[in-house]
Amino acid sequence: MEKKTYPEYSIHYPLLLTTFMKRPARVYPNEIGVVYRNHITGKYYRFTWLEWYHRTCRLANLLQSLGIKPGKPGVLGDRVATLALNTHRHFELYFAVPCSGAVLHPINIRLAQDHIIYTINHAEDSVIFFDDTLLELVEGIYDKIKDTVKKFVYMSDNPGLPTTKIKNLYEYEVLLAKESDEFEWPHLHEDNYASLCYTTGTTGLPKGAMFTHRALYLQTLHLIAHASFINDPSYALLGENIVFLMITPLYHVHAWCAPFIYGFLAAKLVLPGTFTVEGFCELVQTEKVTDTAVVPTILALLVEYEELDQYNLSSLTYVRVGGGALPLGLKAKVEKKIPGFSATSGYGMTETAPTTVRSFVKKYMIDWPKERLDEVRVKTGLPIPGIEVEVVDENGKSVPHDNKTLGQIVIRGPWVIEKYFKNPEKTAEVWYDGWFHTGDVAKVDEDDFIIIADRMKDVIRSGSEMIPTVLLENLATMANFVLEAAIVGVPDEVWGEKPLALIKLIANSNKTEDDFIEFLKVEGVDKGKITKWMLPKLVAIVDEVPKTSVGKYNKREIRRNIRNYLDIAKSIT
Repeated sequence: MEKKTYPEYSIHYPLLLTTFMKRPARVYPNEIGVVYRNHITGKYYRFTWLEWYHRTCRLANLLQSLGIKPGKPGVLGDRVATLALNTHRHFELYFAVPCSGAVLHPINIRLAQDHIIYTINHAEDSVIFFDDTLLELVEGIYDKIKDTVKKFVYMSDNPGLPTTKIKNLYEYEVLLAKESDEFEWPHLHEDNYASLCYTTGTTGLPKGAMFTHRALYLQTLHLIAHASFINDPSYALLGENIVFLMITPLYHVHAWCAPFIYGFLAAKLVLPGTFTVEGFCELVQTEKVTDTAVVPTILALLVEYEELDQYNLSSLTYVRVGGGALPLGLKAKVEKKIPGFSATSGYGMTETAPTTVRSFVKKYMIDWPKERLDEVRVKTGLPIPGIEVEVVDENGKSVPHDNKTLGQIVIRGPWVIEKYFKNPEKTAEVWYDGWFHTGDVAKVDEDDFIIIADRMKDVIRSGSEMIPTVLLENLATMANFVLEAAIVGVPDEVWGEKPLALIKLIANSNKTEDDFIEFLKVEGVDKGKITKWMLPKLVAIVDEVPKTSVGKYNKREIRRNIRNYLDIAKSIT
């Protein structure tokens, strides 16, 4: 009788998120692994890795009880949506849904209501798990999604269901209590889809990006490997003793890979509900947080916080910044406020799961002066191992590494989407010539570092020249009196477009628009960082710079209200 070799358990053993989920419960079953602090009540909830794993097993059983069906390669399983903040329940869903064969659809609660409705109906979500704090949001969209969504699950720290018009409403903790804490995880194919994440829709309707288990598995391992051999002393090496504060909302694309990385490492994961400056400081102090990841906006809020020095933040050593360029000026300001930690830059997008590029100091740079090293650390960076990233011209040829020639960033690799969900037209717009075209403009310097210059749609075209707004924004925040700066193009009869600067000053500053331009002349023009014709011709001092749901400057909103800003802007001659 011929013996079977079972290649599916050896050379064809699938790369599944299930592997990441099982490890912490096996290695550190009785160690506190997940900490959740309710941002409203301030109450803490702590779970050992084994307790978290058993709850995740119960949730997988619950999904089966709700009739959620798994998929197969090329065919999505039932979509399970979340409208939730950074809680232990959302973290449970991050694994129970894809590891049981279904598809996780985290919904960005900061999207416009019409876009939230669109994504739910477009994804054809079977069930929505939502937080009690988002009940009003769900009620507001219920009539437009009730024909798509069959069941709703209410998640709360308090027992009981609310009085509501929502039908087929179930209570998370009650359902969980009825299920077994043992689950036979299916032997899925690694090409099964694990998640469906939608873009923010800043240029139209949101687009659905689909990711397989294999894609997320490979991304996670490559990011861990990358951190293991970087020699930059300011860069955090990954390890089991890390305490990671999960600030990036879990409704952003895979929350920048943290759930999979830190779950696999069995590092303590701290969940704050949602971000507040006070909550951030308390959690860092109480849990001895070592690492976190934030958008630049969060750093600006920390700089502004007058009571920051009342907290012991000495455990915090590393902050990874994404969702927008990290201005050198902002990096310097926050590192002065919180001595002992370092912030570094990176780049990614929804369609790349998202991380593709990170900044770090190369080994031959180690002895450079700190000021020069910090200039390196705020550059967009170098490609993560395992993925290809290039900057190309209009003919698809790589631009020279001269720190000035602009081109478009193109990417390919195992965690770049194959296609958009039910949208072949948009897929064809970005996938051609063997590359995914990002629509982001960048240059490459002599050390091969990629430096984001702009979105293609945001570049200011003045005469025959292009003005990259990110360059001006980064330079602007070098001023010790500027907290945030956004640059947009406005019509000009002679040059076609001219730059308008929106700046938010630090608290109690008495600086003027002329002071701002003078700073740009001295630090930019005189030092050769920019040319004189790049200087903003209009400057508006504002209380707030509009931002998107992911914390980037919302230039679409600025343009929509451009007349208001032009009315208060000072013309610079």
